[in-house]
Amino acid sequence: MNYLFSAQNWAGDSGFGARLVEHLGYSVLSVAIALLIAVPLGIAVGHSRRGANAVLSVAGALRALPALGLLTWLAISIPRGVTVPLIPATIVLVLLAVAPLVAGIVAGFDSVERDVVHSARAAGYSEAQVLTRVELPLAAPVIVGGLRSCVVQVIATATVVAYIGLGGLGRYLIDGLAVQDYPRMVAGAVLVTALALVVDLLLAGVQRLCTPPGVSASR
Repeated sequence: MNYLFSAQNWAGDSGFGARLVEHLGYSVLSVAIALLIAVPLGIAVGHSRRGANAVLSVAGALRALPALGLLTWLAISIPRGVTVPLIPATIVLVLLAVAPLVAGIVAGFDSVERDVVHSARAAGYSEAQVLTRVELPLAAPVIVGGLRSCVVQVIATATVVAYIGLGGLGRYLIDGLAVQDYPRMVAGAVLVTALALVVDLLLAGVQRLCTPPGVSASR
């Protein structure tokens, strides 16, 4: 653990601080793109209750993708260039992120009692009002739960991007393994785990804030 707490290992372009920023950058970029894909799809399927089984089946298949194998194949297939390594890495992380996001959104809508939705429609709510005032507020805790799963999975998997020459905390695992520097590898693994736990705890707090008081009490 001396390697982890050494001040000199936190400084510079290859220090822990810089690698943490790189790791978060890859993760945030991938989750942001995944949100642009998953949110409209999840809301459309969840609100209409049509095609949910098919969408969840595809999402489950995406979760089973071998990240390292897919990353290697994309890195070989895409023509090389100055910024190209970021493209296959982002594609792999986005595919991994979309699955839990879509599943969480659809599950959130499914958790809303149909009687509540029918009552809102009977009270004269439009479909937009049913979506924004009834379904989304009640589904929010489950949706954020899907976001938690997505973010933690992406942070943990983002270590593999170092395999194709990118940065992030995975560099300590790849570089340490190459020279059998086990303290460096352990430090990298500890930092990835700590980062995932901290982010998960923060999102757990957001999930609690999103839970309506009545729903929280009933659960």
